[in-house]
Amino acid sequence: MEQINGQLLKQMLESGMNNLGNHSAEVDSLNVFPVPDGDTGTNMYLTVSNGVKAALEAPGEHVGKIFKALSRGLLMGARGNSGVITSQIFRGIYQAVEDNESIDAMQLAHALVNGSRIAYKAVMRPVEGTILTVVREAADYTYAYTVTEEVTDCTLVMQKMVDEANESLLRTPELLPVLAEVGVVDSGGKGLYYILEGFLLALQGKPVTKTETAEAAEQAQTKVEGGEDEYGFCTEFIIQLSANGIRHFSEAGFKDELSTIGNSLVCVQDEDLVKVHVHTLEPFTALKMGRRQGKFVKIKVENMQQQHDHIVEIEEAKQYAKKQPAVEHKKYAIIAVAPGDGIDQMFRELRADIIIGGGQTMNPSTEDFVEAIEQVDADHIFVFPNNSNIILAANQAQTICSDQDIHVMPTKTIPQGLSACVMFNPEMDVEDNVAEMQEAIDHVKSGEVTYAIKDTTYNGMEIKKGEYMGISGKDIAASCPDCMEASQKLLDSMLDEDSELVTLIYGMEATEEQAQQLADYVEEVSEAEVEIHEGKQPVYSFIIGVE
Repeated sequence: MEQINGQLLKQMLESGMNNLGNHSAEVDSLNVFPVPDGDTGTNMYLTVSNGVKAALEAPGEHVGKIFKALSRGLLMGARGNSGVITSQIFRGIYQAVEDNESIDAMQLAHALVNGSRIAYKAVMRPVEGTILTVVREAADYTYAYTVTEEVTDCTLVMQKMVDEANESLLRTPELLPVLAEVGVVDSGGKGLYYILEGFLLALQGKPVTKTETAEAAEQAQTKVEGGEDEYGFCTEFIIQLSANGIRHFSEAGFKDELSTIGNSLVCVQDEDLVKVHVHTLEPFTALKMGRRQGKFVKIKVENMQQQHDHIVEIEEAKQYAKKQPAVEHKKYAIIAVAPGDGIDQMFRELRADIIIGGGQTMNPSTEDFVEAIEQVDADHIFVFPNNSNIILAANQAQTICSDQDIHVMPTKTIPQGLSACVMFNPEMDVEDNVAEMQEAIDHVKSGEVTYAIKDTTYNGMEIKKGEYMGISGKDIAASCPDCMEASQKLLDSMLDEDSELVTLIYGMEATEEQAQQLADYVEEVSEAEVEIHEGKQPVYSFIIGVE
């Protein structure tokens, strides 16, 4: 195959997308922390599918123009760090071939190298042993091979890229000790490998098609507005448990997990089979939860929103068509990401203008940030991502909206975001506000309590599936069967003689009474004041800030 034309390129892109989608649950499972929010595969799949959809709709067969549509789609659809880096890889590839009607082997090899270079530039502090290492090593080896061997076959170039990506992936635990301890390879690198493998299979005449799981997951990309119980997705699936799964599966525990994202829940175990029915606005998350338990035997996802949408479609269209009144111009605007209704309200009370729903289990896309920025009219805009895996997407939106003065504050947690918002002063100038908010970010300690989804070892600590973990920053401070015990041990690791204020935000899996018990404990062991808030966040029983 000496040339890749537009038609073949579209087949490659679709095959790569499908291959990633078919393995997204596997990529999710490579999360280092054993928490129920490992979403690298999900983020990459949602990112890639957004780009590939745009590429497939691009008219004509000009390779450069197809890559342009792909790059734009990836840019806007990028979710999470892995998604943003993936978008930058293909942005670099596009820049290398934008004028090409078709590409040959040498141009392909050069484009892959340029993709790796652009991706590295997009990350302020590149970490080796990640997707960046995989793309760089594979692309460099492939380019050297292509030049040295004078390769003219594009299939051979892609074969080399896939082989070297796999070799680099297997070396990632040598570069990141935490991967070696947990016994996994880098999840982002694994996702990239599946994309490249899909490209290769298409070049070999064996393009990858979607499995039933990926088709159901794709439906979950539909953005459903509103929260009425009768709307959303009716999600049904049957899982076959492995022998080990039968021994460890807890029907009650799985019900509790599913209840955080839906209702009308039915979960029944019959020996090695588990049958599930749930109404949810997050069917992809439900499928991710199911995939962790075993192998899918049957999947069905139906959009209950469609009937309702049909009824209100005309009225909604009229509303969108109306000329909206001008947004009031102001000096400052604040955009924040919040994972629950209670946390949403907390940020609104601290002058946040726009709240973007999302967080650990579903990272907002670059486009979500761009849309939020377009909704405000302000001289200066502050953005609070409130999650380390969302900052790159916010930065990417800042680049897109370069005609506006946007400041992405590097808030990696909800407590950091709240503390920064408290310090915001509309009477101060931009530089002083940034300085005050950054100081607040630097001085708050953040902790979370959630449950482990698998047995593992982290920093020498043995962690059992189903145990509650107290996570302080990047460290797991405690792991034990009791939620309150884990929470108290977490607080012990966070409190010191300088602690003045503790913020306890209890989620959907905790109660106000439990929060009060923790507040009483804080008052017993320290001089710090305590504030209790109902966050209504999923997954995390408690989010804790100490200042």
